[in-house]
Parts: sequence; structure tokens; C-alpha cells
Amino acid sequence: MKIVLKILTLCLLSIFTTNIAFAQVPEAVKTESSEPDEDGPLDDIVDKRIIEDRRVLPYQPLREADIFWEKRIWRVIDIREKMNLPFAYPERRFFSILMDATSNGDVTAYSTEDDKFSNKLLPEEIQSIGSSTDTITTFDPETYEETIKVVSNDINPDDVKRFRVKEVWFFDEETSTLQVRILGIAPLLDVYDDNDNFKFEKPLFWVYYPECREILAREQVFNVGNDASPTTWEDLLEMRYFASYIYKQSNVRNDRLQDYLSGIDILLEADKIKKSIFNFEHDLWSY
Repeated sequence: MKIVLKILTLCLLSIFTTNIAFAQVPEAVKTESSEPDEDGPLDDIVDKRIIEDRRVLPYQPLREADIFWEKRIWRVIDIREKMNLPFAYPERRFFSILMDATSNGDVTAYSTEDDKFSNKLLPEEIQSIGSSTDTITTFDPETYEETIKVVSNDINPDDVKRFRVKEVWFFDEETSTLQVRILGIAPLLDVYDDNDNFKFEKPLFWVYYPECREILAREQVFNVGNDASPTTWEDLLEMRYFASYIYKQSNVRNDRLQDYLSGIDILLEADKIKKSIFNFEHDLWSY
């Protein structure tokens, strides 16, 4: 009995000592009342760092034998739709995140010659994509001399209004669930003529989404309902909290919907494809 009491006493003493030791080293948390550092005062009530230290979990491993059914879908996300307004958040646009990651070499960019991620692009090539050079004439009012200068025009983020998304829907027999995984994302740039008339839109580059997950998990997205909720771009895309429409599905001719349909028939066919995926899963079960 005495031995048991001694053991309990030692355990309680060690726990108490440990708590005191941790209590003596409080975590330094910067708040709005803290002394301003070289970066200036804090533009918040507390320094939020949860997003910066966040890591993503890898996808569940799959076996080829467990994939009972698969369908490839290509979508378009239009950031002008109300649900997609966070993509155009001025402080940190989604396009700016992709552009910075590819220009710095943190994420590999692929050519738009195809959507199979076959041709890699160098960071220098990414920086030159979409930019143009113009010659302007400047006039010196003192010497009355004209000087011709060559200036470069970078991409205006406002001209990127849509994104293409390539994804795979599949049914996993191991878990008996219908799942979807995004494979790639490509920003689309609006091209205008000299009179600012819209001509066409062109894809700039493709990024392999699984490679971008770590970066997107550390980039906070604007949460319409709660500014304190640490929502990231990886959360938004995995939860599929965006509006989109289908413009292509896997087919023998590799055609887009607009290649054999026009007008409202394109939207009706896109809705038909979406319903067919839902009905496939629904028809697998019997009640």
C-alpha cells in the first residue's frame, strides 16, 4: 500500500512540475496591443498563423482493380459568377497565386499544346507568357527632343476571368463511393485588339493540381460568412465550393461540346452529362 501511494505521489508531482515548466514559458502571441515591429502595427486583433503551418493529407491510395468506372470531365470556372467572386479577391487573386508559384519554380507549368502535362515550361517562359512590348515616344519639354523607348506590358490579372479545370470522376469498389479528383487547372486570358475590343481567350499554361495542393493549402481564401475561419484554396477546391459548367467529356473524337452543338444546346448537353454522373451512382443502389 505504501509503495502504491509513493508511486501516485511521484506521478502527481511530475505532472505538477511539468505544468509549471510549461507555464513559465508562455507562447509569444502578437496582438493589436503589442509593440509595433519594423513591419508596422498589426492589422488585426491577433497574428493568425494557422494557415502558414498547415499541411495537406495525401490522397487515399487506389488500386487499378478497384476502379469500377471512370469518366474524364473538363469544366470552366467563370470568376464573374457570384459564387466564384473569391477567385477575384483583389488582395490575393487566384491567378496571382498560380502565376507566382510557376514563375518562382515552386510549381511546374505545362504547355497548352495539349492537356496531358507533357511539355514542361521554364519559369522564364512563364514570365514572358502574355506579356507584350510596345514602343512609345517621349518628348522632353526642355530640350525639345523625342526619345523612343521600348516598354513591356505584363499580364493584367483583371483580364483572366475564367479557368479550365480537368478532373476525373471514378467509382471506387473498395469504399463503394463515387469520387472526383482534380488533375489540372489552366487560366484563360482575354485578348483584345488595339481598340479594346474582345477578340478571343487563350489558355496560358496548365498546372498539375496534386503538385499545387501544398501551396494552395497555405493560401487563405476570402470567406464570405466568417473572416476568422481559416479557409484555404485547397479546402475550397476539395469541397468543390465553386460554380462551373462542363464544356467537354472524354469521347472518341476528343471533341468539345461547342464542336457539334451551339447556343442553348451546349448548356443542355452539359447539364445532361452532369445528371448522367449522378444517375450512374444512384442506379448502383437498390432500396
